Amino acid sequence: MSYVEGFLVAVPAANKELYRKHAQDAWPMFAEFGMTRLVEGWGDDVPDGKVTDFKRAVNLKPDEVALFSWCEYPSKEIRDAAGQKMRADPRMHEMGQMPFDGMRMVLGGFSVMVDEGPGGKMGHIDGYVLAVPKANKEAYREMATKAAPVFLDHGATRVVESWEDDVKDGKVTDFRRAVNATKDEAIVFSWVEWPSKEARDAGWAKAMSDPRMMEIAMPFDGKRMVHGGFAPIVDV
Repeated sequence: MSYVEGFLVAVPAANKELYRKHAQDAWPMFAEFGMTRLVEGWGDDVPDGKVTDFKRAVNLKPDEVALFSWCEYPSKEIRDAAGQKMRADPRMHEMGQMPFDGMRMVLGGFSVMVDEGPGGKMGHIDGYVLAVPKANKEAYREMATKAAPVFLDHGATRVVESWEDDVKDGKVTDFRRAVNATKDEAIVFSWVEWPSKEARDAGWAKAMSDPRMMEIAMPFDGKRMVHGGFAPIVDV
């Protein structure tokens, strides 16, 4: 996997099963077009932030839940071709109305910088969106490369970091507004996979006290980082 299409979505809590079925039913067509994985993460531990958070990113309403989702592709070329096929395929129109407000969906394409760990059955996702100065791209890659083994050593099964490639401004919501990005910053879309929420809670405590983490400097403004925990409702 070398390319990611990332999404943030606000879905009415009452539509959880409808949303899950909508994504599950669409998977065979997506796979036909070259997508290798589709994950839908339902908000499970999504805290309010002082500056930014997932709820503000999608203008979340009281009866809605924030989702952190992504599609994986072997390359950008395959992803671009898949997008064209989806728009032209009549099956997309036959799927009916989406069970959420598409106007508030945040989406973009990202090139993978770091992809560490064997993966496997996933029970919990830590999702992140952040703004990194474009001049600090290699410094961020170095930081992520050092941090990934720490999480893997303490129970995570996979760590992925992806750098902005095709992130457009939206009319209502977008990734830049989500993290208050400036013109000289790029968007990073990243996640950590865990076998369970319990493993995540225990692993995080150990990772944060690991001496290796103390030596890692963050080349970005952590106050604007959007983060949260999500339960996978679709992973195909």
